[in-house]
Amino acid sequence: MFAFLNKNDPAETTTPAIDPQRIPAHVAIIMDGNGRWAKARHLPRIAGHKEGMNTVKKVTIAASDLGVKVLTLYAFSTENWKRPTDEVNYLMQLPVSFFDTFVPDLVKNNVQVQVMGYTDKLPAKTQKAVNDAIADTQDCDGMILNFALNYGSRSEIVSGIQAIATQVQAGELAVDDIDEATVDHALMTAPLAPYHDPDLLIRTSGEERISNFLLWQIAYSELVFTDVKWPGFTATTLKACIADYQSRDRRFGGLSNQK
Repeated sequence: MFAFLNKNDPAETTTPAIDPQRIPAHVAIIMDGNGRWAKARHLPRIAGHKEGMNTVKKVTIAASDLGVKVLTLYAFSTENWKRPTDEVNYLMQLPVSFFDTFVPDLVKNNVQVQVMGYTDKLPAKTQKAVNDAIADTQDCDGMILNFALNYGSRSEIVSGIQAIATQVQAGELAVDDIDEATVDHALMTAPLAPYHDPDLLIRTSGEERISNFLLWQIAYSELVFTDVKWPGFTATTLKACIADYQSRDRRFGGLSNQK
């Protein structure tokens, strides 16, 4: 946790110093705490989701300005269908509202939208909003804003194994030729190469678990957990998380260069 991030989510007053030459290329965020943020303010849960959408807009621009190459946001998991129907319906409407108002800003900031997950299972209006945003930003070659929408990592891995098995069955791939690169190519993050693995994974709201998110890809990611609930997450919070990331010695299983 960070000393200047209070559990009561006050506005931060300290902007941490970060090295612009060591910005993580791929930042992934588990956006958690919308409902608790709303409850603390005696508001309905959907108010938290609405404010969370505004936070996505602010953090996207902040990450792009910092030089992040890929920002992956866990927007809706395969398990989130278990939530109350009214809440799920509202969450399915959010991409429509979000992209309708934000795509011009994304284009202005040269941000390209990508989406991973089982999007064919989404409502038609949600699929259309997603596909339109992808098409409208396809010529942008700056940061990639990658939404994990109806995504679950275990399902992703199963689908990847099935795709590899199909190649083997068809005689297109030998079992002995299957390696980590083969698996990387079979997963939903393949289009993000060479940045398919996050350098930094952030989870908001004080929870300290992965929740079926990018289980293969985060093998050597740096993990940062903050008490700040997602609607209260700001550009300053993002910089604080990056400052924490930059303070670490990433050895990838080896020894420190200093040793």
